[in-house]
Amino acid sequence: MRLLATSDLHVNHTGNAQAVKDLAAHPDDWLLVVGDVADRLEHVAWALDQLRQRFAKVIWVPGNHELWSVGPDADRGLLRYARLVDLARRLDVHTPEDGWIRWPGEGPPRAIVPMFLLYDYTFVPDDVGPDGAVAWAAADGIRATDEVLLHPDPFPSRQAWCAERVARTEALLATVPPDHRTVLVNHWTLRHDLVRLYSVPRYAPWCGTTATEDWHVRHRAEVVVSGHLHMRATDWRDGVRFEEVSLGYPRHWHGERGLASYLRTILPGPDAPGPHHGGPIWHR
Repeated sequence: MRLLATSDLHVNHTGNAQAVKDLAAHPDDWLLVVGDVADRLEHVAWALDQLRQRFAKVIWVPGNHELWSVGPDADRGLLRYARLVDLARRLDVHTPEDGWIRWPGEGPPRAIVPMFLLYDYTFVPDDVGPDGAVAWAAADGIRATDEVLLHPDPFPSRQAWCAERVARTEALLATVPPDHRTVLVNHWTLRHDLVRLYSVPRYAPWCGTTATEDWHVRHRAEVVVSGHLHMRATDWRDGVRFEEVSLGYPRHWHGERGLASYLRTILPGPDAPGPHHGGPIWHR
């Protein structure tokens, strides 16, 4: 029995959808689907249904693409998220609103915690600050689609929605028994130093919040799983493994290898590397 993970399936791209169709059954394994399945609800539903048929359990968290208000189902903000949660539950897919879940595999007790945290423009230099983040990015030609399509309603801003999600999730994490290690699962990365976007570095404001920088320590994480960056890598911080598990757009992966070769094994996982480990392990 394994806990596997993928994210950023973007099944509105034909090749990505075909990769989901071609994926063999994993009847003994659980799967984390870490956001950005698709932009439209019907595509999200199709992909989650396909994956639920192949895995013993599927756990999903939203990314920014699911939250975009596009097409005939263009609800906004919290209403959009509620529709996604309802859709997932109808397919027997576990969501952030269903709480943490105990991993039944071998080993010490572990809690898998699906999270929806958003971002608050704090992944910027100190002299820029959240209020200057959008202008700072625009000066380098970066204009995030979220600014047009991801609405925070009824919250006054994305920052306010993020703050509410952080508080709600901290309350959930407080219910995890103290003898459990955690697997923290969120579309956006929890640490600014793991945002490595070499071609578009000023996209960082839309990648997370500094409010979670120490969560891997405070909440006893064994593994932290994220997507969003389309930069697959394994990192270690304070003895905790961080996994970026994106598939990405067709240009970001090799279609001939199939989706199975991109599924990351979260549990059971490797031991922490030695003290001379020299940085991220990239997954091509």
